[in-house]
Amino acid sequence: MIMNYSEWLSTVPSEIASDPIWKLEVYRLALFAGDIGWHDILALSKNNLMWGIADQLYRSPGSISANLTEGYSRSKGLDRARFFEIALGSARESRDWYYKSRHVLPDEVVKHRMELITRIISMLVPMISHQRKHAIREQQAEYDSSPQPSDLIIDPAIPFP
Repeated sequence: MIMNYSEWLSTVPSEIASDPIWKLEVYRLALFAGDIGWHDILALSKNNLMWGIADQLYRSPGSISANLTEGYSRSKGLDRARFFEIALGSARESRDWYYKSRHVLPDEVVKHRMELITRIISMLVPMISHQRKHAIREQQAEYDSSPQPSDLIIDPAIPFP
């Protein structure tokens, strides 16, 4: 399978792409991460020892976009921030599970997924602070939030296992 982010964008049904949340790049990237992760889950599930990780990689990336949609549907402020924080936790969890899958998935797949999820994390942190009107309760990590969507490495061919 050969695909890139731009091609994937064109496959998203209009029922999703016409929703106001689609304007958020972090939502598009999170939905993308969950969608391309399906191929990783299939590859992991072929190895009996990896069933637990496959299950976690089914749940955690899907939870990122799901919690973004839940939070986006709430009024601004603490309620919205809570769901964005859950999405942040799911993103970090996803990255952790991808790291643990590195013994089975190809290196370029793990690298791509971890970079994509780190980009999502870097976008969520300031969104949460904005909703809370102050910094979140953790040490500030040094995420480079300067790259623009066109600068990301997600648009070349996406590696699949």
